[in-house]
Amino acid sequence: MNAISFEISGKSAIFKKPDVNSYTYFTYNNIHKPALLGILGAIIGLGGYNKLYDENIENKKNKKPLNVGFPEYYEKLKDLKISIIPKNGKEPNTGYFTKKIQTFNNSVGYASKELGGNLVIREQWLENPKWQILILDNNTKIYEKIKEYLLGKKAVFIPYLGKNDHPANINFLEEINLEYSKNFQKIDSLFIDDYFEIDDSAGRRILPFIFKEISPISLQKDFHFYEYKSLVFTNQKLSLKCEYKEIYSFEDKNYFFF
Repeated sequence: MNAISFEISGKSAIFKKPDVNSYTYFTYNNIHKPALLGILGAIIGLGGYNKLYDENIENKKNKKPLNVGFPEYYEKLKDLKISIIPKNGKEPNTGYFTKKIQTFNNSVGYASKELGGNLVIREQWLENPKWQILILDNNTKIYEKIKEYLLGKKAVFIPYLGKNDHPANINFLEEINLEYSKNFQKIDSLFIDDYFEIDDSAGRRILPFIFKEISPISLQKDFHFYEYKSLVFTNQKLSLKCEYKEIYSFEDKNYFFF
């Protein structure tokens, strides 16, 4: 099974959590699948929420039915199977990135109803985040287009990590050949918690760790809300609780695709 492998990184990033915004905007620790599909869509020039909004404004003016579907990028890319491998540059690689609160002003004049129109913004940023991304070949034209643009180092729109304050670096691009993994004890990427039982031993000479985060994995159709699962990154031994076919190996490492 073929796949594209590349590394995406930046000096900083923010993937905003939608549940808390009254004082500080918080970020997910890892890039999530909807955000990654947005980056891929930007690279190959697919439309996003602004295009969908403008289309529906025109439809409303012309008394045509509204487009109640997904933005173009998500509609065309949602069936891609991807694997995400955090790389925090430490030993052991626990998948956890350092975060800091950044404070700055939005002083455009209409940002706030306070005197002077100045809005103080506080955001939690990831510091020096880096992930290896694998995209499974699904034998479609859209996969071929993504491969062409990535390997050719081309992009229609500039990719960024959450917002345009955080440009993304994309490096170490290659096409690799994966093998279906049947007998394994570890997963070297993020994986969905539902499918695995985690043992309590990583080995006598290895410092064990388990990182868990409730993270978006897809968009809900009616209102485009995030749909969540518990994603795990660990060096602990694993066993499958139920059948899951999208696990592949490359160079003695096992990757979970979703």
